[in-house]
Amino acid sequence: MKFLNLWVGLALLASGGQAQAAGLDGAALSALWGLPFAGMLLSIALAPLWVPHWWHAHYGKVALGWAALLLLPLALHIGAGQTGALLLHMLLGEYLPFVVLLCALYTAAGGIYVRGNLHGSPALNAGLMALGALLASVMGTTGASMLLVRPLIRANDQRARSAHVFVFFIFIVSNAGGALTPLGDPPLFLGFLQGVSFGWTLQHLWPHTLFLVAVLLALFVVVDAWFFRRDPALPRDPTPDDHRFGVEGAINLLPLGLVVALVLMSGLWHSSVVWQVAGVELPLQAVVRDVGLVGVTLLSLVITPRVLRQKNQFSWGPMQEVAKLFIGIFVTMLPVLAMLKAGEAGAFAAVARAVTGEDGQPRAWAYFWLTGSLSSFLDNAPTYLVFFNLAGGQASWLMTQGAQVLVAISAGAVFMGANSYIGNAPNFMVKAIVEDRGIAMPSFFGYMAWSSAILLPLFGLMTLIWFV
Repeated sequence: MKFLNLWVGLALLASGGQAQAAGLDGAALSALWGLPFAGMLLSIALAPLWVPHWWHAHYGKVALGWAALLLLPLALHIGAGQTGALLLHMLLGEYLPFVVLLCALYTAAGGIYVRGNLHGSPALNAGLMALGALLASVMGTTGASMLLVRPLIRANDQRARSAHVFVFFIFIVSNAGGALTPLGDPPLFLGFLQGVSFGWTLQHLWPHTLFLVAVLLALFVVVDAWFFRRDPALPRDPTPDDHRFGVEGAINLLPLGLVVALVLMSGLWHSSVVWQVAGVELPLQAVVRDVGLVGVTLLSLVITPRVLRQKNQFSWGPMQEVAKLFIGIFVTMLPVLAMLKAGEAGAFAAVARAVTGEDGQPRAWAYFWLTGSLSSFLDNAPTYLVFFNLAGGQASWLMTQGAQVLVAISAGAVFMGANSYIGNAPNFMVKAIVEDRGIAMPSFFGYMAWSSAILLPLFGLMTLIWFV
């Protein structure tokens, strides 16, 4: 009932605003409006270190608190009606589609159990990651991550230290592997919706993807071999299994396939039917996609024997954590994205000026690093769209004369989403699942120490090879 009352209240509040309220005027905002977003990020980074037990019990309240600290002043600044319309547009158009997609993939992948007494040697771990990188461009980085993270956990649960395995898994499977098709990562799907042809990313980003994945796999084998030699295995395997390799619950490949089909359908089918909900436009294809994803989630729950989820130690805890924290992130980053979209008229005008040289030509290296740096902390999908539009927003030109710029934007958004836990949704989901299984992952800054030491030099090398 409380949930229903919340939605009714939002609808009534939004009805007083205009439909255009979703387009917050970033040129009229100062950089101070980004403070709640900074507070949200610092909470995620520091609270688990300083007050871990309190954080685990109250992280949802913290996210709600930072959202309120933005929305209340915003209501005074632009009016309650426009703020309500802005919030409702974000919830219906961005947050709920994000959550239902993630939930469908999480549920379907959680019903697939890889049987066999896998032992997490460097070679086997690297093989699983290579497989994940291949799957990521077919079923998305989220789908591939959810499918393979549990077998990887079981394979390494006899090792004393394995957190580094999942750090590299995030680098390779949850990010780099998704660069070859619009199905791989949300930024590329947005580009597809803007007119970038389906095969363009495969044609132009395969050298960058192959280089990054291959080097990361090689580095992982070296690092994992070092840990493997020095850390004795536990005396008893926590998850003993028979030696017959096999896959149980393969019926869940059907829901996973339906997820891919629904997402692709929503991009290819443009219906003229559009519903208005308190000033928010909901196209028929988006409604069909999201309702279909809810149906896919229920289908997976129905067709999967409970024993398979028990074998996978499936729980809703990681999904709840991601849903609660990302509502705070989605709300508090609204003014930050609006200021970026304002270009040289906004508080972040320096960003818009940095991507263009004195001769008026776009700087590919600047697009790569600025798109990537912001994608490390903002949602990489709208960040991609901001820089896509800064580069002219014309897919026909960007795919031809501006191809180097579009490659830079695409690579920055996809690859550098691995720089932090919140750069890409599956990053945080993998962290939550691994920690739910009792494995201590690096802190927010601890993870960034890994990404800074390993990824940033590789991105620098890629810049020298392709973007200067």
